[in-house]
Amino acid sequence: MTFCCPLCHAPLAQTDKSYACPLGHRFDMAKEGYVNLLPVQHKRSRDPGDSAEMMQARRAFLDAGHYQPLRDAVAEKLAALLPDGATSILDIGCGEGYYTAAFAQTAQEKGATTFGLDVSKSAIRAAAKRYSQVTFCVASSHRLPFEENSMEAVVRIYAPCKGEELARVVKEGGWVITVTPGPRHLMELKGLIYDEVLLHAAHSEQLTGFALKEEQSLGYGMSLSGEEAVALLQMTPFAWRAKPEVWEALAKQEHFSCQTDFSLHCWQRVG
Repeated sequence: MTFCCPLCHAPLAQTDKSYACPLGHRFDMAKEGYVNLLPVQHKRSRDPGDSAEMMQARRAFLDAGHYQPLRDAVAEKLAALLPDGATSILDIGCGEGYYTAAFAQTAQEKGATTFGLDVSKSAIRAAAKRYSQVTFCVASSHRLPFEENSMEAVVRIYAPCKGEELARVVKEGGWVITVTPGPRHLMELKGLIYDEVLLHAAHSEQLTGFALKEEQSLGYGMSLSGEEAVALLQMTPFAWRAKPEVWEALAKQEHFSCQTDFSLHCWQRVG
C-alpha cells in the first residue's frame, strides 16, 4: 500500500526520493525520510500545527513516561484487534511519534506497515528522525492521502478527523481506536485557569459506518515537577486561557499533583 495524491487522489508511486502520480504531481521526500502531502491550498495557515517549541515540550513530557499507561493500553487494544497478515495501520495526529512507535511494534508482529500523519511539519520531522520503522507524512487529517479500504486499523488520540474519511480508508471489519478526555481529566490544571471547573461532557460521538464494540476508562494520578506541569499545560487546548501569572506560578512548583482520565473506544467498520 502507498499514498495517494492529495490533489487528484490517484495512487502515488515512489521513485528514489520522491512520490509521483500519473498526472505528474510530484512530492519529494525530506532528508529525514518523510513526505509532505499538504499542498499550500489545503493549509489554514503558513505553518499549521504545533510549533517546534511546543513539540519539544511535549516530547520531553512524554519521554518522562507520564502517559505510558495510555500508550500501553492502546497498544494492547491494537494487538488484540489487528488480524494476522494485516497490511497497514495509521496513527492520525501522531505528533512527534511517541505513541506511533509503540503501535508500529505491534503492527510489525502482525505483518503490517505503520503510517503516521500530522499537520505539523516540525512534529513529523522530529518523528521521522527518531522512528525509522514508521512511514510519516505531513497531511491533513480531513483529507487522508490514502486509498479506499486500505487500513486494517486507525488510531486517533484526540486528533480530529471526518467520520466519512475514516469510513473511506478503513477496510470492512477493520477498526478505529479513539482516545478522548474523560470527565475528570486534568481537573487540577484546569482549576488554575477557570473560576468554575466543569467536567468534560460524557462521550457522545457517533461514527457513521462503524459500530461501537468496546469502551474503557483509564485514570491515574501524576506527580509532576513545575517544568513538566508547564509542558503539560502547553499540550492542552485551554493553554491559551492561562494568564502569565498562572504560567509563572506553575513553573515554580516543586511538585504538582494532577489526575488523568481517558476514554478509549473501539469502533468496527460495518458494511
